[in-house]
Amino acid sequence: MKFQRIQDLRTDADLSQRELSEILHISQRSYSHYETGSLNIPIEMLIRLANYYDTSIDYLVGRTDRKKMIK
Repeated sequence: MKFQRIQDLRTDADLSQRELSEILHISQRSYSHYETGSLNIPIEMLIRLANYYDTSIDYLVGRTDRKKMIK
């Protein structure tokens, strides 16, 4: 399963895969595999991504179209 939304969020933030992987403390290669769906994203990484982008895990994985969380 390709995770288009994490790629879209990254490009909207004008970040390269390398820059975001450094922020997340993972290798660029691992991050690339997450975007393409060739490697499952661990829940801990989904939490980090959701926190970084201030969105929900449901949005990241396509379960909702609501980008901003209701607080």
